[in-house]
Amino acid sequence: MEHLQQRVAGVVLAGGLSTRMGHDKALMRVHGADKPDLLARTHALLAELLPRCWVSCRPDFPRSGYECLFDDTPGKGPAAGILAALRAAREHDFAAVLALSCDMPLMDAPTLRKLLAARAAAPAGTLATLYEDAASGRPEALAAVYETASLPLFEAWLAMPGGRLNCIVPQQWQCRLPYSAEESQPFINLNRPEDVKRVLDILGASL
Repeated sequence: MEHLQQRVAGVVLAGGLSTRMGHDKALMRVHGADKPDLLARTHALLAELLPRCWVSCRPDFPRSGYECLFDDTPGKGPAAGILAALRAAREHDFAAVLALSCDMPLMDAPTLRKLLAARAAAPAGTLATLYEDAASGRPEALAAVYETASLPLFEAWLAMPGGRLNCIVPQQWQCRLPYSAEESQPFINLNRPEDVKRVLDILGASL
């Protein structure tokens, strides 16, 4: 397992505008004023598991203190960050990238280890390993491992108007891990102030 993880790099997706939140989500400290912000926490999670970790961000908003990859395709959302990471991974001889959005404050190392283990056991030809909500079938494309072999699909997507991240890698080339409602907390992401309140309520209950 450890040997296989050495062939996977990490990327924190932190290039969003946070328009629905009203301020930069990456710098929020939902675990306490004396705790790391979301960007630092997410980076630490990946750095604990993987030999190299980048931060994907906008050229006009670099993240000081991190090894940054800049989105060179404005308006394409997190897929542009994953594309930049896949290109960097190929350049540095990594086989895959674990992409993780910076706005999942309850994500944890065991959940990521399980994802990496599933990727290691996935059938030959798998291009993306990701979690899936068992009830809705919705994939978690922002907490997923993408093989560098998927790079042509991302580059082709870049040339097309529209399109969703979930659809870049066809489902027949995905390995999905279902999770139940009881296992869903790590996948809560922060888009609006009410999402922050929900997470704070959960954290308060767990103290």
